[in-house]
Amino acid sequence: MKKDLTLYQRKYDLYRHHAWAGSILLSVLLAIRVFLQITGFKDIPDIIILPLGIILVIYILVSLGFTYKYRSGLIVEQKIVQKIETPEEAFKKQKISAKIEKERLKLEKKKAKAEVKKIKKSTKK
Repeated sequence: MKKDLTLYQRKYDLYRHHAWAGSILLSVLLAIRVFLQITGFKDIPDIIILPLGIILVIYILVSLGFTYKYRSGLIVEQKIVQKIETPEEAFKKQKISAKIEKERLKLEKKKAKAEVKKIKKSTKK
């Protein structure tokens, strides 16, 4: 039986995401518990926090197990799609670049004129 490595890669990514999400949820659960204790709620029922924590730990471990199982999907080479530019697209890009350059030159000319004007004013005083 030949492994479908692209399928393994997708499954690896999916389970890696679930392991990550589970660890974040566990962190949030524990942070909420700590914040409630800090604010003075001493009656935090561990009967609620403990099962949720255990469920999240099991969820994380199962996800990590599947990421280990599907790790062979990591060796799949990604196909790089290179777009071939048509002459029309190249012309449009060149035209846009020319407009941008023209605007840049206009701004530089404006700045230079303002600077000359400023220098003239300062020398007249």
